[in-house]
Amino acid sequence: MHPGIIADKHPHKTAYVMADSGEVITFAGLERAANQGAHLFRQLGLKRGDHIALLLENHPRFFQICWAAQRAGLYYTPISWRLQQQEVEYIVNNCEAQVFITSVGRKEVVQPLMDKMPGVAHRYMIDGAIAGYQAWEEAIAAMPETPIEDPAEGQSMLYSSGTTGYPKGVKKPLPEAAYGELDLPNYLSALYGADDNSIYLSPAPLYHAAPLGFTMSCLRNGVEVVVMEHFEAEMALRYIEQYQITHSQWVPTMFVRMLKLPEEVRTRYDVSALRCAIHAAAPCPIPVKEEMIEWWGPVIYEYYAGTEGNGFVQLDSREWLAHKGSVGRPLNCELHICDDEGQELPADEPGTIYFSGGGQFEYHKDAEKTAGSRHPKGWTTLGDVGYLDEDGYLYLTDRKHFMIISGGVNIYPQEAENALITHPAVIDVAVFGVPNEEFGEEVKAVVQPRDMAEAGPELAVQLMDYCREQLSHIKCPRSIDFREELPRHPTGKLYKRLLKDEYWRNAGL
Repeated sequence: MHPGIIADKHPHKTAYVMADSGEVITFAGLERAANQGAHLFRQLGLKRGDHIALLLENHPRFFQICWAAQRAGLYYTPISWRLQQQEVEYIVNNCEAQVFITSVGRKEVVQPLMDKMPGVAHRYMIDGAIAGYQAWEEAIAAMPETPIEDPAEGQSMLYSSGTTGYPKGVKKPLPEAAYGELDLPNYLSALYGADDNSIYLSPAPLYHAAPLGFTMSCLRNGVEVVVMEHFEAEMALRYIEQYQITHSQWVPTMFVRMLKLPEEVRTRYDVSALRCAIHAAAPCPIPVKEEMIEWWGPVIYEYYAGTEGNGFVQLDSREWLAHKGSVGRPLNCELHICDDEGQELPADEPGTIYFSGGGQFEYHKDAEKTAGSRHPKGWTTLGDVGYLDEDGYLYLTDRKHFMIISGGVNIYPQEAENALITHPAVIDVAVFGVPNEEFGEEVKAVVQPRDMAEAGPELAVQLMDYCREQLSHIKCPRSIDFREELPRHPTGKLYKRLLKDEYWRNAGL
């Protein structure tokens, strides 16, 4: 299945809608533009296995470019448009892109990179062009709207969000099947009940693995996609009602922001069309998920997986209510919980999570990181810590590199974060270790309050007491600072490294 088949049968069916502007692209329109892009790539000399990169906001041309690369057998790397020049330069050069496509809205980032991307032979810009870039619209205008003669199935090559250093490129083998003949399981249908009458809302940046994977799968299977250009809590609810959304994909921070809207705003919108709301990317605090299920009903699905594609763990609302805090059971893999020596641990004991049987990957041009993700038995890990209960359900503890060691005690800050985020005065929170002469490290929290006017010693004491009511004191912050905003990626990942590095640097370490 692919968009061309749907375009032949139902040319006027909506492929996707840009929610804010209301711009509609039909499957016939998507097919024409994707064919033109594929012809351009061939004219430029790109062949199967070559690489392009794109730096775009949630733009109407985003899917057209991805599908052009997908049918030309290319690797394509969408880059976060929030990254700065140095990070964009690193990714473009590391992935060995021969073509780079961006928009005029990103010109301030890309203009200084003209001479810093030596492997890029062709540069294109959408909605206008600056010196050194060709207009994408003009380049494809003369291209045929029919399929290329040698279609091949391509593949995205995405980069991790870089919470602990430079991002890692996750490279998987290109499919051997010809374009359109790839026998992919339709998880949208099998797991989430989606069909060609479903309407899917994507509120997150399309360059990230989950939004890209879900939306491309929707388009492959004839499911209409509604794309939010930017997430805003009330607008998301408005679009659910306006577009009669049946399926959607979220991250826990989005849940938190919607739940903290005033009650009269939350109840203003009809969300009864929702049949499935999928979430992942970060652990969801139990009280947050309980509130979401109470509000939206038992339509909440959670999964645990990574860009690496080495396994998929999932559960629905019914299972979660029976195993609160779990992210599910494995569907296409086996899980192994191991200690630091690689020995498997019994149920309820936390350790590094390894996958087997779910798929292989490598970190592009980084043999050391690839080797670091492997168990001696060949299993692979994303670097997360968790445990399995007696029923085989997985619970996430935290990322291994976020662990705080205070007085010889291992502390995972996710517990304190989950506790503090439920306080009505807190919008966002980060917990991490800072230097302590006696214990090595101590627990610190940085909080984004609902109202900065309330930030101060009194609120800090209130929040520390609130945390201690729920957790052992050693797991709770000994001090709290306040910020107007935390460095959180729109996909839900917190750039905790930036905060932690700041405190250790200020301590002279």
